[in-house]
Amino acid sequence: MLPFAPPDTADLDEVLSGVPLTTRIVDLNALRIGLRTNVPDFAGYSYFTRFADAADPEAAPVDFWLDCVDLDHTPVDERTVRRLADDTFRGKRFSSGFYLTSYFGDPAYLVSRGSRFAVFGRKLEKTVWPYFVKHILTVFGAEHDMLHLKAAGFTDPEGRGTLLFGRGGAGKTVFLASACGAGMSFLTNTHVLLRGEQAYGVPSSMRIRDDDLFGPFIRAGGVEPHLEAGEFVADPARLFPHTADSGRVANLCVVDHRKDLPFGVRTLDDDDAYDFLEQFAFAVSAYGLKDDLLAHYGGDFERYVQAYARMKAQLRALVAATRTFHVNMDMLDSGMRDEVLALLSSREQEPLKIGGTAWPESR
Repeated sequence: MLPFAPPDTADLDEVLSGVPLTTRIVDLNALRIGLRTNVPDFAGYSYFTRFADAADPEAAPVDFWLDCVDLDHTPVDERTVRRLADDTFRGKRFSSGFYLTSYFGDPAYLVSRGSRFAVFGRKLEKTVWPYFVKHILTVFGAEHDMLHLKAAGFTDPEGRGTLLFGRGGAGKTVFLASACGAGMSFLTNTHVLLRGEQAYGVPSSMRIRDDDLFGPFIRAGGVEPHLEAGEFVADPARLFPHTADSGRVANLCVVDHRKDLPFGVRTLDDDDAYDFLEQFAFAVSAYGLKDDLLAHYGGDFERYVQAYARMKAQLRALVAATRTFHVNMDMLDSGMRDEVLALLSSREQEPLKIGGTAWPESR
């Protein structure tokens, strides 16, 4: 549990006392979230694939609680809720209908009390994964000496892990799906928590599109429409024959599928790899959570700086302890796929050559 005294929640409890809430315990592998809502068949549950029995006394304790109260389903005094709402950067953003990065919706009221959160508004499924999961994973990592990264990943038959990073549209999902279809074990699609080099996948539904790669899965059934038009969600355990909860990371791959450049794999310098990952994988930077982390520490400058420095040191240590590659390969080509997977499963450091052409060591 979080190492500070539980805040007083009596006023929040009073507001919620008249709201009929149902509970599901979301299992995120390294932690659990108690998700309560007054909405039947809450769409926010579709993001998750693992749930614990809320009535099981032997179940692991819940680390965070999140209440999603739809104001169209239960009348609540909005003036009272407005007084409870956070007077923080994120609280003000929620009240304007801007949640995080590119996620927008109706104005909502955010109430944060230590490891407990409540949000009042409409269509609140748009806040659960886009904001709360990312925030909770980041502060959980900060409080438990773990590092939260934006990453996809898989493990090989020996349990050695590969994490995938990159810009949007760089081909991470295709890389991941191709590797898992070729015998690797699915670890995570979006988030990972690390303690040292040990990576813990964060179970979640996988967003897929009706394309050459996932079209057959969609037509076979077992997937549901996503919140965004043209997308579907599926449990990775239904898509791939093997899954893993954790693995010791051996490789970090910056995926950058570019048809206009020669195919190949090159080894990255540690400093180059760190600089890229600090912006595209480090959760505080990648998701714009600096204000949220500071608010988590009550605005305490010293605690924030110490936590931030510790997380950056963890990232640098991870880069130093693993092999780092920049990959531009067509993973739908079985020959290229097999050569890449052979390199990642080996212990060699040399860049891979495809068709006699190697990616230049510097450009």
